[in-house]
Amino acid sequence: MNKPKALAIFASDALSSVAYATEEILLVLAILGQLAFRYLPPIALCIALLLFTVILSYKQVIKTYPEGGGAYSVAKEFLGPTYGCIIGASLVIDYVLTIAVSISSGTAAITSAFPSLLPFNVYIAIFFILLLTIINLRGISESANLLAYPPYLFIFSMLALIVTGFYRYLSGDLIAQFIPYQEHAASLGNLVFVWILLRAFAGGCTALTGVEAIADGVPSFKEPKENNAITVLFTLGSLSVILFGGTSILSGWIHVLPQHGETLVSQIAELVFGGRNVMYFILQAATAIILILAANTAFAGAPIMAAKLASEGYIPRIFALRGDRLVFNNGIILLCVGAISLVVLFHASVHSLVPLYAVGVFLAFTIAQAGMVVRWNTLKPKGYKTNALVNGIGSTVTGIVTVVIASTKFMAGAWLVLIAIPLLVLIFKKIKKHYSDISHELSSQNQAPYYVVKNHILIPMSSLSKPALNALEFARSMSNEDTDITIVHVSSSPETAEKLREKLQEKKIDFELVIVESPYRELIGPFVNYIDNLEKELKTGEVITVIVPEFVTHTWWHYLLHNQTGFLLRTVLLLKKNIIVASVPYHLKSM
Repeated sequence: MNKPKALAIFASDALSSVAYATEEILLVLAILGQLAFRYLPPIALCIALLLFTVILSYKQVIKTYPEGGGAYSVAKEFLGPTYGCIIGASLVIDYVLTIAVSISSGTAAITSAFPSLLPFNVYIAIFFILLLTIINLRGISESANLLAYPPYLFIFSMLALIVTGFYRYLSGDLIAQFIPYQEHAASLGNLVFVWILLRAFAGGCTALTGVEAIADGVPSFKEPKENNAITVLFTLGSLSVILFGGTSILSGWIHVLPQHGETLVSQIAELVFGGRNVMYFILQAATAIILILAANTAFAGAPIMAAKLASEGYIPRIFALRGDRLVFNNGIILLCVGAISLVVLFHASVHSLVPLYAVGVFLAFTIAQAGMVVRWNTLKPKGYKTNALVNGIGSTVTGIVTVVIASTKFMAGAWLVLIAIPLLVLIFKKIKKHYSDISHELSSQNQAPYYVVKNHILIPMSSLSKPALNALEFARSMSNEDTDITIVHVSSSPETAEKLREKLQEKKIDFELVIVESPYRELIGPFVNYIDNLEKELKTGEVITVIVPEFVTHTWWHYLLHNQTGFLLRTVLLLKKNIIVASVPYHLKSM
């Protein structure tokens, strides 16, 4: 995709975070009253500097790994597979959280404009998650065509808000609201005060989430991919600083604090635009749209990340398969299920979800930059010292931020992520070991020749039907001097057994007939018990082949009308050693 579309798809998450990043800072600082607006600008400035540090670091990742998945690749290659798994687990969790937080925040923008919809916020959020899932299952290029334009409406609407707000405030037309001075703020101890500032900083760091999506999605760019991705990355950084910084400055000037049931951007827009007029509703609509589309960043980036993990054997390989639209269907569907679960569990509350957010992203930032430092010092290309310095600063800064976020948000929910990440890493390693063990066991190297000296063919048969006759013919085609064929009838009454015997004699079928009694009318259990007893008598080189006659219905719903005895029998027998299972299907012609 070209750069304008890529900016809309991959940068929506980071751009849209300005709609709630400032609000998360002020939610913590609100306890300080008027003092909140004194400390908001320096906190916002620190976050802006941190953003550019991360962007400079990720520029190196994109140039080094233009095939995508840069953070994962560099960690795995230069720090070891465990660190690669940590990044993979961190990003998978944060992609799911990106959808949940963005959709919930977009829903909050809608309910701020239309408060009567607040009781239905969970249902609204679920609707938008399902809508994005359907759009992405149709393919990313089609999604890009549909979703490329709304983010620009948000950018221009926010710029209009900031420019109008600056003009009105500087011309004396916009007056700051009265916020009472909190007397207890002056009595707070130094440690408590620092703790509050750190918590506010941690909340505002959500403004940096989404930067990694560009590095992970480089394969989706047009050629030259890395140059286009870097251009989009710096464009994202510039816009994020302008929008986030402008919103924070306006909040400080006109003294707006978060309120229950209405977002900070909604309050600022109502004051700046002079009420709930056309411009107010345009901004709210644009905010809701980009927040909802920010989730599309995760839908675009996460399946690529999952496919990379799957191709290397850390998660089930079905996540590396593309559907008929050439998208990773399984990854998209799993994201949908995970995001809906979080929305329902946390009642689509942004403030409840945010504490889980950003921990994994900053952990991935830190490990990726540390891996790049090792890479530069190992390969020593031209200019490696400068590059190592850039990534070293990035790793150090983001590492400190990771500790700050994890500690300040721990009790608020970050502990869930700190448990989930190592748990996922353990699962990744178990899956990798399983695939490695299977590959080693299936390898033909040093495999002794396999000889079958005798084949005992068993045909389960309830009556002499067309499927049964087909199974008998198939058994005859396999027979030789080292093969014996036995018909096994599980009988619930002597009459049915005798009737089958007569039919076999009538058709002059002289294979051995074994009657297995089943007084309780059970079919599979007695048959399996018979095989177990026969298996105990097998000698070296002898096998049992069970030929299962079964019919196949014309339509899928006819399939539900039958007992599926053949399917259940095959499923049970496939778990047994020394048992070969063959199915002889008879396709029904009746509608």
